[in-house]
Amino acid sequence: MSVIGIDFGNESCYVAAAKAGGIETLANDYSLRATPSCVAFDGKKRIIGVAAKNQQVTNMKNTVSGFKRLLGRKFNDPHVQRELTSIPYKVEQRPDGGIGVRVNYLDQDQLFSPEQLTAMLFTKLKETSISALQAQVNDCVIACPIYYTNAERKALLDAASIAGLNVLRLMNETTATALSYGFYKQDLPEDKPRNVVFVDCGHSALQVSVCAFTKGKLKMLASTWEQIGGRDFDYVLADHFALEFQEKYKLNAKTNARAYLRLVTEIEKMKKQMSANSTKLPLNIECFMNDVDVHSSMQRSTMEELCAHLFERVDVTLRRCLQESKLSPDEIHSVEIVGGSSRIPSIKALIEQTFGKPVCTTLNQDESVSRGAALQCAIMSPAVRVREFGVTDIQNYAVKVIWEPEGSLTGGEIEVFPAFHAAPFSRMLTLNRKEPFNMTIQYAQPVPYPDSIIGKWLIKDVKPNEKGELQEVKVKVRINHHGIVLISSASLVDKKEVDDSQAADEQQAGDQAQPPTSATGEPMDLSHEEYYENDDGSRDSPTASSPGGQGWAQRVKGWFSSGNDKKKKSNKLIELSMDVKTHGYSQADLTNYIQQETRMIANDAKETERVDARNALEEFVYDMRNKLQGGPLERYVAESDREAICKQLNDLENWLYEDGEVCDRETYQAKLNNLHSQTDPIKERCQNYDNAPHAFDELRKTIDYARAAVNEFRSGSTKYDHLTETEFINISEAADKAEKWLQNALSKFTTTPRTSDSPVKVSEIRHESHSLSACLNSVVNRPKPKPPTPTTKTTEQSHHQNGESNQDKKDDSKTNSSIPEDSTMDVE
Repeated sequence: MSVIGIDFGNESCYVAAAKAGGIETLANDYSLRATPSCVAFDGKKRIIGVAAKNQQVTNMKNTVSGFKRLLGRKFNDPHVQRELTSIPYKVEQRPDGGIGVRVNYLDQDQLFSPEQLTAMLFTKLKETSISALQAQVNDCVIACPIYYTNAERKALLDAASIAGLNVLRLMNETTATALSYGFYKQDLPEDKPRNVVFVDCGHSALQVSVCAFTKGKLKMLASTWEQIGGRDFDYVLADHFALEFQEKYKLNAKTNARAYLRLVTEIEKMKKQMSANSTKLPLNIECFMNDVDVHSSMQRSTMEELCAHLFERVDVTLRRCLQESKLSPDEIHSVEIVGGSSRIPSIKALIEQTFGKPVCTTLNQDESVSRGAALQCAIMSPAVRVREFGVTDIQNYAVKVIWEPEGSLTGGEIEVFPAFHAAPFSRMLTLNRKEPFNMTIQYAQPVPYPDSIIGKWLIKDVKPNEKGELQEVKVKVRINHHGIVLISSASLVDKKEVDDSQAADEQQAGDQAQPPTSATGEPMDLSHEEYYENDDGSRDSPTASSPGGQGWAQRVKGWFSSGNDKKKKSNKLIELSMDVKTHGYSQADLTNYIQQETRMIANDAKETERVDARNALEEFVYDMRNKLQGGPLERYVAESDREAICKQLNDLENWLYEDGEVCDRETYQAKLNNLHSQTDPIKERCQNYDNAPHAFDELRKTIDYARAAVNEFRSGSTKYDHLTETEFINISEAADKAEKWLQNALSKFTTTPRTSDSPVKVSEIRHESHSLSACLNSVVNRPKPKPPTPTTKTTEQSHHQNGESNQDKKDDSKTNSSIPEDSTMDVE
């Protein structure tokens, strides 16, 4: 099991994985790390990634890109309507008000949602990961923009579910970048945080964030964004050149979607060259429109003048981030830049001017987000061992909760999460109710989404107690690890036993607290508790320095609607059911889309097999015809047979481009097998005739070697004096037999025409050669036996034979010993 991190970009995607003790960015089937966010449909198959991008110009109406900006939105959304002005494919409104992309697939018009298109791209990325890692991939972390609202985050999760991915976390792209930066830093301080600014300027958005690092931890402080990226610069330059070509060549590129797409593509290449070159650069497009070639040029200074209004928006965004972080430039340690468009020199200059520090390129500008996501996935996955690194993310928008009035109790609202609140985080709100009621969660500030309402929850099964009085209902409002705000649970507090001795104290505490008031000035029935909720379900108390921490808690501590309620000793929480109306697909729709994606994956596999079978047949037709007509097989087949086979090959070629264009795999395979049955004997005949001379030579050398060994033995050589004459007689007879077989085989081989099968197979010749070699080697390679070792007498026996006693030996040893005078010896 492997874990991956996905950087889902508007132009291209990157996938990284925890591998071999580190994080590695994976290459796709084109050996590229970047996979274009592009899905195309061509007849009966889907084309995704690099191949889809390569045929975008020729198959423009069935090639879909840029759908990241359409996720989770409605067709009438003003943002969507602006996007449609630069989209070449057909987009229409679905019956539910959503967005549908009309394409031709399986020879019929079909409508796909942006979520389905995203799922198709994720399917491709999943296949790429499985191929690169040679292991099953299910768990992942997907990076999304910091500005994504609940609707867009839920749509991204739905797309991952359709693709069969288990998303452990939706991670903000700025946070992923910060993690990939801080995880490998060994010099992070333990007390005073190190504040680092990250500027991510990509294809369609600019994101700026401030992060505080301490040893083993990171905490996001603030972030800002602007819907401006590299493509906006491309469109400004494209409009400039389109106007120039209209005046110069009388060609209006805006009236031709294909021509305009080609223009934008060439401008993107020129813009990248401008980042490293300030001289005038040419722009040449052949057969631009009406077979007319167009030519122009531009200098970087001209581009900066045309895009001055875009650079101004960049400057405003940078300054807003510095202001919202409440930090001075002196408190910022460094500024890191990532994203392809951050390479533009003017953007670098604006960053340095705003923060008063030179930009740093410590991180890989294209792969840092995916690597950070893969790190987070490895930290969260039990399958990978990674050292702990704490990540405190933020919720970018303020969120409030609204509840309806009931009887004498007024409704009200409260801001549960201010902007830049820590996430994940939970708050428990307590309301006194005796009937089911509605609660609404919505954004408390303008957001880049037309509808500020996040969702509506109907809390059901609420009833009064035995006395008909109000009962406490605890509602948990949560920012989960995906950055989605929701009511995760609601419980009824069933109080059974009364503690009268403490009732007066509780009453006094309730009187002293100042409850919040609604817009009409009437008291609200609300109390609350708050805590961080970790991914494993454990809770951490908020700190005083955390956003919305103890300060918020102290302001609302002890808010109750009824001072007459007495505290109970024994409380039982009863889980309440809820009806939820929020963003995202219903479970039935999601299941339907999953099944549809599964069918398309199976169809893709079947179509791939069909195309491979067709290509194999086509390749065989061309290859065999070339070999039969003037090729190596021509002399090994009779002319009549060759003409018949070539005619069949020509007919097959015509059939492949006519009636056989869309046949099934079995038909292609059957025709290929039929061809093999006719041509394989010819190929085998050719191999036998071509390889037989070499095999005959090998047999001849083996016979000569055997005869040489026999002659050497008979000459009395000591090399074989350990061998018997019988053994060499056997070798000589085997050589004579092989010689006779060789002469007979050569006679047949040389007299047989090449259009007939060879009378001698190469395998037979090699069998004879191997048999003789085995007979010879078993004898001549036998090693000589070792000579017997002479037996030696013991020293003691030798002395006894010489008439010496043991005492004599001792005396002799003393006499014969030569010991220096100044030496000493230890005697025992």
